[in-house]
Amino acid sequence: MKKTSTRLADGRELIYYDLRDDTVRDAADRRPLEPTVTTSEIRRDELLGDAVAVASHRQGRTYHPPADECPLCPTQGERLTEIPDSSYDVAVFENRFPSLAGDSGRCEVVCFTSDHDASFADLTEEQARLVLEAWTDRTAELSHLPSVEQVFCFENRGAEIGVTLGHPHGQVYAYPFTAPRTALMLRSLAAHKQATGGDNLFDAVLRRELDGERVVLESEHWVAFVPYAAHWPYEVHLYPRRRVPDLLALDEPARAEFPRVYLELLRRFDRIFDGGTGANGADGTAGSEGGSPTPYIAAWHQAPFGALAEFDGVVREDYALHLELFTIRRTSGKLKFLAGSESGMNVFINDVPPERAAERLREVASS
Repeated sequence: MKKTSTRLADGRELIYYDLRDDTVRDAADRRPLEPTVTTSEIRRDELLGDAVAVASHRQGRTYHPPADECPLCPTQGERLTEIPDSSYDVAVFENRFPSLAGDSGRCEVVCFTSDHDASFADLTEEQARLVLEAWTDRTAELSHLPSVEQVFCFENRGAEIGVTLGHPHGQVYAYPFTAPRTALMLRSLAAHKQATGGDNLFDAVLRRELDGERVVLESEHWVAFVPYAAHWPYEVHLYPRRRVPDLLALDEPARAEFPRVYLELLRRFDRIFDGGTGANGADGTAGSEGGSPTPYIAAWHQAPFGALAEFDGVVREDYALHLELFTIRRTSGKLKFLAGSESGMNVFINDVPPERAAERLREVASS
């Protein structure tokens, strides 16, 4: 991998990650951009104890542009984009409309490929490995910023999720605090450790799932399963067999195997509702999507880099890096909406039994 860092016309950082070591990146951003002005502010909810980012400047962000005006495609002639070069393997840049900025953290866009019509599932294993290296590098770099406590790499895919740019891309959020969901896991981790005299909760969960019926796929270094209390209709958690706190700690065998495992998971997600496979959907009826891409969120959960003193006896190495992949589609042509119980009280109601979801995801395995 070759890494090249440069600046866009308004001063934002742009980093190219290339497969070839002899690649030269020297194209300049020719757009007449003014320096980016952000109004990001973190406010804390006194009752819930969590944080809300207020970012009014995001109201003006680019929204569903036509393909020939995509800002994530490489620059071609006088069609100037966020990527000044005419091609790229993986490109990462500071978001022009960030939710977090300055003392409130940082937001970056990760472009997985220059091919506008592709998706992550279309990447080769070599390309997927390059994305993994970019995620790892960004985690390392952002963790050194004084305002950053946790790094979150993720992908939103599909208009149903709320994606406003169709080009295959993800994001990295560098939070100035420990995210509420992570804090909940750390509290559970601390309570389990104290109650069992030192057992690790993540290890216990993985042991239980390996003995059950919700495993979706296994490899030498990775395990994917539908969790016992899945919140979403189709939700898969992907764990390295060797517990590590973050992407930086993954060893080479796990890194080398990740692309094959993850690409297989993504391709299975695209087949869940596809009636063309001859299999039925989770509700017992044939799928009617005709192979339309499944909307999903893919989220890497990493240990925070800040102090963990508030979580009794927990250290960073107790946390288990894992990826959570889920879709908001519950059956063909129908979405799972977060209505009263979910949005009002944070109590999820799942229409698809996790055991059936795991069975379906095994049914659509690549031959």
